[in-house]
Parts: sequence; C-alpha cells; structure tokens
Amino acid sequence: MIDTQILLILREVYRGGGVTPAAENLCLTQSAVSHAVRRFESRHGVRLWEKEGRGIRLTQAGSYLLTLAERILPQLDHAERVIEDFSGGRRGALRVGMECHPCQQWLMQVVDPFLRQWPDVDLDVTTAFSFGGLAALLGHEIDMLITPDPVARPKLTYEAVFDYELVLVVPPGHELEQKTILAPQDLTGETLITYPVERERLDIFTQFLGPAGCLPRRHRTTETSEMMLRLVRAGRGVSAIPNWLLHEMADAKGLHSLKIGEPGIEKSIYIGVREEDRPTDFIEGFLAIAAAQPFTVPANTDPAGQVF
Repeated sequence: MIDTQILLILREVYRGGGVTPAAENLCLTQSAVSHAVRRFESRHGVRLWEKEGRGIRLTQAGSYLLTLAERILPQLDHAERVIEDFSGGRRGALRVGMECHPCQQWLMQVVDPFLRQWPDVDLDVTTAFSFGGLAALLGHEIDMLITPDPVARPKLTYEAVFDYELVLVVPPGHELEQKTILAPQDLTGETLITYPVERERLDIFTQFLGPAGCLPRRHRTTETSEMMLRLVRAGRGVSAIPNWLLHEMADAKGLHSLKIGEPGIEKSIYIGVREEDRPTDFIEGFLAIAAAQPFTVPANTDPAGQVF
C-alpha cells in the first residue's frame, strides 16, 4: 500500500521546486525526505524525479503520484476535519463549489439563513478547483456544485433552484439600444466583456454567435460583475449577463438591456450533489433554503429593452 507520506512529499517538492522547501513545509529534515523517497523508489523499482539544472523534473511515475496526491490529500484533509467536528460534538462540514460567477450575490442570501439554522455545520465556499467543478464533486473535493450547466453523470443529482434569461447590456446612448431583439451580426463590431470562462462554456458564443458564424470585434474578460458593469457604463464594451443581476446591482442603473435573439437565451441555476449524500439533513436543508431564495425579475417589467 502506498504511504500518504510519499504523496505529501511529492506535492510539497512540486510546489516548492525542491527537497529543501518540501522538508521545511513538512517539518522534516532533508535527509528524512531523501531517505523516504529512496526507500519508496527501491521498494517499487521506479524513479520519482530527476535533476534538471537547479530544479527537478518529475518522471512518469512521479507525475502519476502527484496527480493522485492532488486528488486524495484534499479528501483526507476534509475527512480529518469532519472527524474532528464529530469528536467536538459538531455535526459536520459542507463544501460548496461555484461555477456561476454572478451567483455570489444570490448565494449570500442562502448562506445567512443556513448558518443560522445549522450552527454546528462548518460551511466553506470555493471557486478554485484542481480538476474543474464536476471533477471536484465526483472526486469529493466539494460536496455541492452550483452551476448553470449541469452535466449528467452516474451517482449525481441536480436540483434546479431558479430560472433566468441572459440579456445583453449596453451603455446609455449606444446605437444598439434602439433594437428590440439582438442579431448575431450586431456584435461583430463590438467589444464583448465576459467572465473568465472558456468560450465553449459561454452561452453567448455557443448558442448565439457560434451557430451564425459570427465573432465580436474583441473579446475581453473580467472577474467580477461590478467591474463588468462599470466597464459597460464607461463605454468600454457590451456584456451578456443574467437579467436578475440587473435588478440587484446598483452598478446596473442606467444601462440598457436587449433580448439576445429570438426566443432569447433561457437558463437555470442548478445545485448538484452526490446521490449518496443527498439524504444528509444539512444538505437537504441547504437545498430547501436555496429553492426558497430565487432571484426573480419583477413581474411588471420586461428585461428586454429596459433601462435600469
């Protein structure tokens, strides 16, 4: 059986670039680290790394074990925290992953009541995954995934929590604000601002521009919804965002929205969990709170063509 110590050593050697920083991070001596590696290599008949200049280069065996370490060690760390929670009389921990950049405002409306109702459950929210959101959920790095693009997999289940429409926002006085429905060709002369997501996962490309063989004049990205809307307001570009976000953010006031094609781009936000974990009481509790906290566009307004 592979000792977790060698996985820890490999991870720290890779992160630090050598044995010395790895030994320091693991509170071991260099000789102890080197001895553990030599013992493993001798036992299994492989080399884990080779010297390359002042650094090291992992062999195929070393690269494989590093990948294994990056998958297994976070699960073991989480398991240790859960066991500590049980030992201390606490109920457990819930790790929520986010694949929806603009959903942070909505999530805060779920987090507050959840923390009040489940004071013994530790809650952590992350947007950084070693292997992507779906792989993180399947690999037990997270317990729940919030995503607008669910991918069906065995042993996973998804709950739709609210629906929305993707709309294009333009600054005041923009030439497109007179249009009722946007056509793909309308964006060929524009700078399109999106979240930093691969084009293959951006609906404005996959459902609207791509099928028509069109591209924007320029494509730039930004991390936050606030910055995106400020760039649009300053005339630096246009952006496709959820319609509910326009009603929630002060930075959206004065911007003009357009329907993206006909019949528009309709989307939903889903929460994915592993089937085996679904009966857990605090997971059911989180899903119930999330379903009761949808973002809704006011019934007497039309997001297309509206000035906010």
